[in-house]
Amino acid sequence: MEKIKVLIADDIMILRQGLKAVLEQDAELEVVALAENGKEAFEKCAVYTPDVVLMDMRMPDYDGAYGISSIKEKHPDIKVLVLTTFDDEETIDKAVRSGADGYILKEMADEKVIASVKSVYAGISVFGSGVYHTMRTQMAQGATSQTKQEMTEETFSDRERDMLRLVAQGYDNKEIATELFLAEGTVRNQISKLLEKLSLKDRTQLAVYAVKHGLDE
Repeated sequence: MEKIKVLIADDIMILRQGLKAVLEQDAELEVVALAENGKEAFEKCAVYTPDVVLMDMRMPDYDGAYGISSIKEKHPDIKVLVLTTFDDEETIDKAVRSGADGYILKEMADEKVIASVKSVYAGISVFGSGVYHTMRTQMAQGATSQTKQEMTEETFSDRERDMLRLVAQGYDNKEIATELFLAEGTVRNQISKLLEKLSLKDRTQLAVYAVKHGLDE
């Protein structure tokens, strides 16, 4: 079985080593490289071609945002999962705008970090519960009632609204299928149609759209 290749970027060596030990407890994961800042992570992507980069946000010289945007520009197929201690609005916004595929906190249990890496590799956007609530609060404060009305004027069927709500809440395709009593293939097709309808690139953008437009409840 081919393993999921992971690159870890964190400026603290003991944390890099600790995360490597945590991830490699799982037989499906292999840590192929370690980096101490965003620039080194970007450079090592060309050498080691990881499937997933586990990226801290606040690092000296070249931070996580630099690393994410550089990686996504040159290697768009590489998934980037932010793993950091910071859940403030500015840092989350910076990560999402840079192209992060997910954002979780270092306080998360080891098994959930492993599950998050696998989910991001599978194309599922992952946001920790605290991060999700911060995003939602930020977007709710930034949108006027008029803007919200304009945003929700886009015509969605009840099924599409359910899809948007569950994607925003972090459900994967299998969980959405169970929740809505649908085949997993149907869910996959519906989400693809939503992305096309809204001219969005991926599930992260779809989740942000749903939260921003008040469709996540």
